[in-house]
Amino acid sequence: MASGEILPIAARPHRDSRELARRIRRHVVGMTSAGNSSHVGSSLSMADIVAVLYAGVLRVDPAQPRWDERDRFVLSKGHASAGLYAALAERGFFPLDWLDTHCRDGSHLSGHVTTKGVPGVELSTGSLGHGLPVATGMALAAQRAGRRHRVVALLSDGECDEGSNWEAILFAAHHGLDNLVAVVDYNKLQSLRSVEDTLRLEPFADKWRSFGWAVAEIDGHDHDAIRDAFADLPFHPGRPSCLIAHTIKGKGVSFMEGSVLWHYRSPQGAEFAAAMAELGGAAI
Repeated sequence: MASGEILPIAARPHRDSRELARRIRRHVVGMTSAGNSSHVGSSLSMADIVAVLYAGVLRVDPAQPRWDERDRFVLSKGHASAGLYAALAERGFFPLDWLDTHCRDGSHLSGHVTTKGVPGVELSTGSLGHGLPVATGMALAAQRAGRRHRVVALLSDGECDEGSNWEAILFAAHHGLDNLVAVVDYNKLQSLRSVEDTLRLEPFADKWRSFGWAVAEIDGHDHDAIRDAFADLPFHPGRPSCLIAHTIKGKGVSFMEGSVLWHYRSPQGAEFAAAMAELGGAAI
């Protein structure tokens, strides 16, 4: 392989991604219930994407979290911390029992994603609109250094209201950062109402294309489609790639699906029991 050539992002699967997604969802419901925290719907909508990435697509090594050649994953929608922490724990970056402490006093696992004391997290996020700009800087640094890893940033649709993202989108295209991938968890709901009612994004894909990005749209719950999209990177040589993943907020728990209520609500009592029953399987 020539020096500076980007390594393929798709690798041999580490484990079954569908089972990993189910386990992530059960962890998310358990963590948010125990910590009386929120953003369960946001974590559930991205669970399939994160599961495919950590089941083998991302080039990472839990034994060497700061390995120089690792792919960088930035969760820009940092409020969905439970989903990322669950994936990292299942992948072996830190013990599973850490998840029991999520969003509690003294825990490493804060309510918004943090790098402090948490192996596998690249960037502390939560103030929306910061993840993609930093990921763009990471991709530019890699390009100039002739490094071969990729940088993947997972954004919410609501944070695409932030102007800082569109500055980064312009910048990435200008510099031809085809080692950069922006994935948008397009679940159509923001914190208090729908994206359409808050600040309309459509024609969404056309806007990314007009800024110089190569764009693909998929069902964000279809594991094969997610895996195939990452195997096809970059979508166009010399351009950054945007993957618009159409998802359902609260996916996996029937009474949470498509409901804005579960952006802030914590699953307790009968709701917790019902959610865990729907997600099935042995106790985690």
